[in-house]
Amino acid sequence: MPKVSIIIPTYNVEAYLKECMESVIRQTLKDIEIICINDGSTDGSLQILKEYADKDSRIVLVDKENEGYGVGMNIGLDKATGEYIGIVEPDDFVPLNMYEDLYNTAKENDLDFVKADFYRFTRNCENGNMELIYNHLDSTGENYNQVINPFEKPYITKFIMNTWSGIYRREYIEKYHIRHNTTPGASFQDNGFFWQTFMYAKRCMFLDKPYYMNRRDNPNSSVNNKQKVYCMNVEYDFIRDIFMQKGNEELWERFKYYYNYKRYFSYTFTIGRISDEFKREYVERISKEMKRAVELEEIDMNVFTPRTQERFGLLVKDPEGYYQKYALFEGTSEAARVRKLEKELSEVRKSTTFKVGKALMLLPRSIKRGFKKNK
Repeated sequence: MPKVSIIIPTYNVEAYLKECMESVIRQTLKDIEIICINDGSTDGSLQILKEYADKDSRIVLVDKENEGYGVGMNIGLDKATGEYIGIVEPDDFVPLNMYEDLYNTAKENDLDFVKADFYRFTRNCENGNMELIYNHLDSTGENYNQVINPFEKPYITKFIMNTWSGIYRREYIEKYHIRHNTTPGASFQDNGFFWQTFMYAKRCMFLDKPYYMNRRDNPNSSVNNKQKVYCMNVEYDFIRDIFMQKGNEELWERFKYYYNYKRYFSYTFTIGRISDEFKREYVERISKEMKRAVELEEIDMNVFTPRTQERFGLLVKDPEGYYQKYALFEGTSEAARVRKLEKELSEVRKSTTFKVGKALMLLPRSIKRGFKKNK
């Protein structure tokens, strides 16, 4: 049995695939299985996968018609034979020691899953340099490097949503038949997988060390598809349906407030992603959904920050007001420009030059006030 099965769901990523494959086949953990699912690619992705499969017996290549991310991932899960399962998106890559470190941690602590911090990156088009942003799964820093039962600490579901920065015990995945949503045309099916792995786990751990390298400059990524308006809503319906299954009543009572917290932020993320023409309609839709959650007493405002409480309240009570105040410019180039300027201004204010300049400006003001007092 391989120690880790690594699933690589592939669709039209010719430009990035070799970098991804090289990072996986060169892992310091050699006892791995690499399952590549070609989901009907129309570029050169399949040929690249075939070339690697011909040279490395650890690679299992599945070539299928295009049916979507969820179907492809589920085929990979069905074929996996490893003790643990990892996921690598084909436009991303991983450092060479990632799976050895994660596997050793999982074994030493008998974990259902272990996840680590990660980097998001873009490449400068002019010089090819990589620009990195460190992403902490836990913004508080209080839940790292310890065994956690999510049922006892449901707030950990507020951590950054991803499925690829860790590994999952295959026996655990099979016991609860954890699989992806396969609704035709769906996107963001990793949300459903994320929630299932958290809700059923008894032993998990988060590491405060970054491994996975997540690309943010692929124009074909689902994140950048402005036409997929209601995909996130469909995915959260899928998640709720799992919570509503017989035997999951206690899990729902424990996680429902955090489910709706995550749902709200997933919806507001969608506002920034979709085309402007759909934003008003989308705000009206999610206002109704969130209002219904309030009526069903599935919202705990204490889970939200005061700033978010104000926004959430406006969304529920006055969707048009929310649209005008927050949604209208969200995700536009103008909003991005404003955020960039705000960040630059903040950095200037923190700089030594600014602080010294401010002090020098205060000196003549104090002298001037002294003259006024002596008059």
